[in-house]
This record gives sequence, structure tokens and C-alpha cells, in this order.
Amino acid sequence: MVTETLIKGNELFQKSYVKSNEKELVKLAKHGQQPKVLYIGCSDSRVIPDLIMQSKPGDLFVIRNVGNFVAPFRPDEDYHSTASAIEYAVSVLKVKDIIICGHTHCGACESLFETIDDPELIHTKHWLKLGEKAKSMALIALGHNAEKERLLRLTEQFSIITQLEHLLTYPSVQRRVDSGEVHIHGWYYDIENGNIDYYDPEKNQFLPISSLED
Repeated sequence: MVTETLIKGNELFQKSYVKSNEKELVKLAKHGQQPKVLYIGCSDSRVIPDLIMQSKPGDLFVIRNVGNFVAPFRPDEDYHSTASAIEYAVSVLKVKDIIICGHTHCGACESLFETIDDPELIHTKHWLKLGEKAKSMALIALGHNAEKERLLRLTEQFSIITQLEHLLTYPSVQRRVDSGEVHIHGWYYDIENGNIDYYDPEKNQFLPISSLED
């Protein structure tokens, strides 16, 4: 059973990591979390933020959903887990940076080009509307006859830009960005090689994140 593997993994985690980092974990439990970064990423099982960036418990406040989408600010909606987490990270935890991280071979972006009629995917179909603008932008840029993989990669990148726009519809975020309290970032992770590109709004393109270290 798959669960047996996970249980054994937890046992190993307790014997190795927990034992070696007991003081830090006790400190986190006693004093609470104080992450500086809100990470909004995809639920895709191949994209694991703590693994990708080698971060530790307490470093990242993480939101993961299908397509790393951010629904625009709409206070009249009954339930919105992503919006709630954004508000909590910004207004309570006082994070300093917000990262929206998309990735290559994104199933959500690929689904934008497919017809979904399965009644069991009613919520997914509605959720994917948040990526329609990115799809339209990619089709305008490359044309309807563009090579599929090229079209999907561009859609993934346009989606990151679109979700950043949605993020700024939250008054609490926009206000803190304007004051310099919060900085927002669009990242694009390549599953095949581990590289991350960042969106440069001034150049309107994605550039290697390693260039920020220069």
C-alpha cells in the first residue's frame, strides 16, 4: 500500500530530521510561525517548494491550488480559501514577499485548450476560467496554428503575469506594494532541469533568476 510507504517515511523523518532539528522545531511550536514569504504555487505533485528552494519549516507560508491561480478580490463570494490565505499572510503574518510560481508542463494550462464536460469536474471547469486571459494572450501572440508545446509554454508564462494582476486587486496587497512593505514576484519553474526564471516587468520577459545574484 502507498500509505505504508508514507508511514515509514514519517518514521524516518522523526528519527532523522526531527531529532537533528529538535530545538528549532520546539521554538517554532512555542513562538509560532513568522514566515517572510508567501508562496503561491501549483498543486502539481512534481513541484515541491521546500525541495526546490531547500527551505526549512517556518520559512514559507504556502498556498497550492490547481494552476497556481489567484482569483480576483471579490468580497461577495461565500468561500474562497486562496483569498483567505492571502489576507492572512499579508495582514496577520506580515510577509515581505509574495511569489507566484508557475511551471512547465502545467496540466491546468493544458486543460484550457480542452473541452471539459465531465459533471464531476464542475468546480474545476469554473476555476480554470481564471486562466482564460492567458490562453487568449498566447493565441494572439502565436496564432491558432502555433506548435502546441510552444503555445503551452507561453500560456504558462502569461498565466503567471495574469495572476500577478489578480493579486493586486486585493486592497491589502496593493496598499503594501505601493508603500514598499511587500514585493511581488512571478517565477517560472522548469520541471525538467530545476531552473527558475523570474518575470521582469520593465523588460516584459522572463529571465534566469540566477541573474539577480549578479
